[in-house]
Amino acid sequence: MLEFKDWNQKVKETFNATSNEVVLTVTEAGNLLGLSKDQMKIFVDKNSLTKVSIMRSVHRYLLLKSEIDGILAHKQETRNG
Repeated sequence: MLEFKDWNQKVKETFNATSNEVVLTVTEAGNLLGLSKDQMKIFVDKNSLTKVSIMRSVHRYLLLKSEIDGILAHKQETRNG
């Protein structure tokens, strides 16, 4: 039986296999930051995060894991004082 894979996950896997940069989907990044997908899209625009465009799709993009990791590290530093 074939396993269903989300289209964004397929694109992410292909990108990660062919690039030095690791990317996350908007949903994955939102989950790490405790935000919904819609909240994450607003967060991306508000904070001018890098959007890795997906060919043939105007509204879909991936996010750089390094930027999300930096945000998480900053949040952790802020919590610890």
